[in-house]
Amino acid sequence: MRDPASGAVARRLLDGNLADPVLTGPGVDAAEITVVVPVRDRPEQLARTLAALAPLRAIVVDDASRDPGTVGRVAGAHGATLVTLSDNLGPAGARNAGLARVRTPYVAFVDSDVTVDAATLRRLARHFQDPAVVLVGPRIAGRARGPRPRWFERYDEHASSLSLGRRACSVRPGAAVGWLPSACLVARADAVRPGFDPCLRVGEDVDLVWRSVAAGGVVRYEPEEVAHHDVRPGIGGWLGRKFVYGTGGAPLAARHGAHTAPAVLSLPMALAAAAALARRPWSAPVAAAGVAVGLVSVTRRLPAHRERRRLAATLVVRGFGWALRQESALLLRHWWPLTVAALPSRTVRRMAASALVVDAVVARTEHPGAPYALLARRLDDLAYGAGLWAGALRARSARPLLPRRPGRPGRPGR
Repeated sequence: MRDPASGAVARRLLDGNLADPVLTGPGVDAAEITVVVPVRDRPEQLARTLAALAPLRAIVVDDASRDPGTVGRVAGAHGATLVTLSDNLGPAGARNAGLARVRTPYVAFVDSDVTVDAATLRRLARHFQDPAVVLVGPRIAGRARGPRPRWFERYDEHASSLSLGRRACSVRPGAAVGWLPSACLVARADAVRPGFDPCLRVGEDVDLVWRSVAAGGVVRYEPEEVAHHDVRPGIGGWLGRKFVYGTGGAPLAARHGAHTAPAVLSLPMALAAAAALARRPWSAPVAAAGVAVGLVSVTRRLPAHRERRRLAATLVVRGFGWALRQESALLLRHWWPLTVAALPSRTVRRMAASALVVDAVVARTEHPGAPYALLARRLDDLAYGAGLWAGALRARSARPLLPRRPGRPGRPGR
């Protein structure tokens, strides 16, 4: 930056996702990055991962494989350093064991079922030209490996659960992109030590991102760079993984409070969207009243300007649309057990039908051309929602199921 004032303006623009950094050059030198690859068996996938990473230095952490000899031979064939764990620590613990042996300024965490080349990781590391950036991740795209991918594999190639969209942004709780998957991450080694929370078997990536942001670091998502994640070949494994993702909500809520809320809704917008979804005779006046209250509230918060009312109207319309989208997701994904239990109610049936239409529009917008989207999204929602409720019941806490109001992030549990 030329001076402190321009630096402060640039930081506000970047953090507010009103601007993106301009990155040039091939990235950091290959000698400055070490790649940590946690693995438990899966030698064929490991071989693909390591082949793509050359010439970067790689540390393979064998997390108590059933066939450690084969894993060791694959690591040796690709010139990787092998760290063997006698007890299975899970992905977080395995990555930490590799991180402890990293001596380069930067570390990349790449799962053994991910294919990403060295050039991509080096370009991602260009974000570290900004001294505030501590973590950066690429877009994760699904890839089916079989010669004849099944329907759900083809869907996942278009709409992987780990793909976070195509808009570059600053990552933080409540932002358009609130986390990054640990399937592929690049970090400042010293900034993320000692690493992931080893107590978390799922959600450890979300926890690391949020702890990094809370400590004052900047986390960036760079969708122009892509890593490919193998789609699980069996439908049981495909749905089972989504169930596991859902179970991570409760432990994350215990650590990070309402950052894990499934929706962020103001009361006026919540009522307006619920009324619109219900499609009852009283829906129009209730929705209009909610929008009107929201318009007054937003207008009061904006500075005096001749475009004040137009801007307020634009923000409220967008807020209403976002509320519709969030409440549809609650009905179909996060709260689907309650939705099913309440289906005898005609109003709930109407709301569920409206939510299906809203979700179909969202799916077509976000994942154009994704095959079997309606079926796959419903199964995805059922599996994730079941995991979310199972985790909440296990933890005896409703916190991961509760929405929050804007501007009230809540307090972490103890």
